[in-house]
Amino acid sequence: MIRYITAGESHGKSLSAIIEGLPSNLKIDIDFINNELKRRQGGYGRGGRMKIESDEAEILSGLRFGKTLGAPISLLVRNKDWENWTEKMPPFGKPVRGTEKISIPRPGHADLVGATKYNFNDIRNSIERSSARETAARVAVGAFAKQLLSNFGIGITSFVESIGGVYPEDNLYEKILAKGKITLEEFEAFEVVSNASQVGVLRAKQEEKIIRKIKRAKKEGDTLGGTCVIIADNLPVGLGSFVHYERRLDTVISKNVMSINALKGIEFGLGFGLADMPGSKVHDEIIKEDSGYSRATNFAGGMEGGISNGMPLVIRVAMKPIATLMQPLRSVDLKTGVNVDARRERSDTVAVPACRVVAEAMLAWSIAELMTEKFGGDSIEEMKDNFNSYTRKINNRLRRNFK
Repeated sequence: MIRYITAGESHGKSLSAIIEGLPSNLKIDIDFINNELKRRQGGYGRGGRMKIESDEAEILSGLRFGKTLGAPISLLVRNKDWENWTEKMPPFGKPVRGTEKISIPRPGHADLVGATKYNFNDIRNSIERSSARETAARVAVGAFAKQLLSNFGIGITSFVESIGGVYPEDNLYEKILAKGKITLEEFEAFEVVSNASQVGVLRAKQEEKIIRKIKRAKKEGDTLGGTCVIIADNLPVGLGSFVHYERRLDTVISKNVMSINALKGIEFGLGFGLADMPGSKVHDEIIKEDSGYSRATNFAGGMEGGISNGMPLVIRVAMKPIATLMQPLRSVDLKTGVNVDARRERSDTVAVPACRVVAEAMLAWSIAELMTEKFGGDSIEEMKDNFNSYTRKINNRLRRNFK
């Protein structure tokens, strides 16, 4: 069983994470981790913070000569902006004279509920930990999971489906599901094209429309949300369970992916669209292939009964517009009880392209969690032996059982 925990505040000294349970002898590429962090910082519509930070991970323990030791791994991502916040965010001491105590919450943020739950007299305490800056640590964690999964031929990619209601004209998401399997060439094309786009989409005409909409929203002091599609390919049949509710594949994925800041929805395959269609149109017919059993389509999104079925795992997530507005909504000053405009805080106009990278990380972690549970092993070699034995025997075993 693997697990992780993150720590750190948005404008504190650093973000950190501890990862526990990865097998020994797993090769780790620090450049890959740092490239994932760089991907998270990109995208048209990001704010001024991204001009300050240039995220890199420092591995403090758990590795030797580029391989895991089977021991807990600790990592650090420093906040360069800390230099500007040393008097506002010190771990010890007292506030210097003139330090602002924030008393005006922003609608849509954790400001008010955080101050209420944790008995704060300064909303800054809510802002710092609830900030999406924390996801930098989780992207680094997810990069470890991706490198574990690569040993089993499992790849993860994503693209932005929409921003501000601007979708591709060809209904791309449903086309992917209707096609069923995804070739390696198609999978790699998703990666290359989405990473080349300023907003992470796959269609040039759509990108132009989105950038115009982002420019307009920024000029009007507004923000935009959107949807992302995340795909994991080459999963083995049998990850997850229908025996225990908490070990269902969709349960584990939902728990991890929906923990991302500002996400408000997740769909597996056609998701909510399934509710409007007859069963004859949505259930994936089973077909026989030389390598085993497959599906003619993939409307279920790669799982049945909470268990992976060998088809590409396809999910779609919805991110709300960022809650900090330069033309703020109404709020209340908690100090005076007077209705006022909400407080402004440095922010992005849109962060959907970054969201897809974080969602990749959390999907990778979810799959890694179930892979280590099912195939176990103290070392990566033992885990691979268990995996190879299972995948080699599974189809023959099924045929034998039904003779």
